[in-house]
Parts: sequence; structure tokens; C-alpha cells
Amino acid sequence: MELRHLEHFVAVAEEQHFTHAAERLRVAQSGVSASVRALERELGADLFLRTTRRVGLTDAGRALLVEARRTLACAAAAREAVAAVQGLMGGTLSVGTEQCMGTVDAAALLASFHARHPQVEVHMEQAGSGRLLEQVRRGELDVAFVVHDGLHEGVRLRRVAEEPLMLLCRADHPLAGIGGPVPAARLAGEVFVDLHPDWGARRAADLAFADAGVARKVALQVNDVYTLLDLVSRGLGAAVVPRPVTLKEQARGLSAVPLAGPTRWKVAVAVPAAGQPTAAARALLAMIDHQDC
Repeated sequence: MELRHLEHFVAVAEEQHFTHAAERLRVAQSGVSASVRALERELGADLFLRTTRRVGLTDAGRALLVEARRTLACAAAAREAVAAVQGLMGGTLSVGTEQCMGTVDAAALLASFHARHPQVEVHMEQAGSGRLLEQVRRGELDVAFVVHDGLHEGVRLRRVAEEPLMLLCRADHPLAGIGGPVPAARLAGEVFVDLHPDWGARRAADLAFADAGVARKVALQVNDVYTLLDLVSRGLGAAVVPRPVTLKEQARGLSAVPLAGPTRWKVAVAVPAAGQPTAAARALLAMIDHQDC
């Protein structure tokens, strides 16, 4: 039984699809299928129930999945133990982050990490927090900087920062420059520009209005902070954003007013709940603990 076969099996089990598993592993689908067939022949049991749309685990497959994950984790720990004795750190480090978090300078952090550990191959992915949390849960990312709204199954969160939400609008908006926080109820009927629902900032804004029992109209959805700021500056709507966004150069000339209510924008470092972080991930986490992100 080869570790490669177990890696391919686990990927298919988690993706519930051979093609998606192959894409995740960056190997040919035929190779993944061959690995699973080899395991089934060796074990004398079918591991998956196959349909035209997806695959599901059999009872034998579910039993193997637990042990396969444990075996792969032990193999990784063994490699790290040998590397530690030799004073080396290698392998890969996969990091995820949302765009323009403000409280986390991922590029600077990874540059510093690379300077200390040049033998580690670093990968970075930028996406919404919803997707990043799922990738961490599935073990596709070692570490991710995310915006969260509480506990997430299969993921451990380490707090990095917390910021208030702000109403961002043009200087000629009726609420521009008011002295105190604006309640969500006062924004009923306002037209909003916002990010797509997978973004942590959007989730925080939605939660703030839901907590206040206020429905809001999001007329324009974008996937880029700078486009959002441009749309607000052109008078196409107001936006609810975390405070760091209001400090960007592109937000100059816009008015930022605190949004009343308990909901805040919370940034954390996410790692898989199962198993121990890799040596590279632990080194990155240690750097985070000893510097201001």
C-alpha cells in the first residue's frame, strides 16, 4: 500500500469527484483512478459508490478514510522529525488570504518567511473567506488569514485583529460627516455597493443589518475593493466596510461614519483542526505571534 495511493483516495473522498480530486492534486485523472483501483484490489473491497455525478464512500471506504488520514499525518510527522534532526526545513507552505485586509500584510510576512526559510516552497491563494475556510478544513491550505463570524467546524482560529464597521459614502451624502455612529435602521432604503457574499467583509455587513432587523438593497456586487471604492465615489451607492478600507488612498475624499451596533470585522489565522501544523506552518505562526501583522 503506497502513501500516494492513500493521498489520492483521501482527495477523492473529500471532493466526492474524481476529476475535482485530480485537479486538487494536480495529477491526471487516470492516475487517481488507477490509485483507487489498486487500493480496492489490495483490500478486496469497493471503496466508493460511483454515479455519473459524484462518488460516495462505502462502509469500507469510510473505515479506510479514518486510517488513511492518520497514516498520512504520521508520515508527514516522520519526515519533519528527520528534517529537524538535520536542522533543515523543506516542503511546501500553502497560505490563503482575502484581498486588502489592512490588518495583515501577507506579502511582507511571506517575504520575511522566504528570507528565513528559502528551501520552503511557498504558495499563496487569494479568495473570499468562505472559500478559504473550506480549503483549510479540507487540508488544502496550511494557514489562511480570514474574516470570521464565530466557530467553524474543522478549523481552529487564532485572533489577529478586530475593527469596527463603517458607512462609506460621498461627501454630498445626507449622512456624511454626522457626529455619532449611524444605526442600521437609519439606512433602510439606502442603495448599497458591496462585495460578493463569500467575502468576510460582506458577511459582517449582512450580519450587522440582520441583527438590527433591517433589510438592505445591494444593487452592485463586485469582487474587488478598489472597484467598490470607485463605484461609491461615482455616487452609485454607499458601502459598509471595515475601518481599514476607509484609510486607503482610493477612499480619500469619501466620508466614513461609524456604524452603530455590536457587529465587528474580525480577522483570524485559520489552521486545520485535525492533526498538527507542519513545521513550515508552525514557523509562520511563530512569526505572526512575534510581530504586528
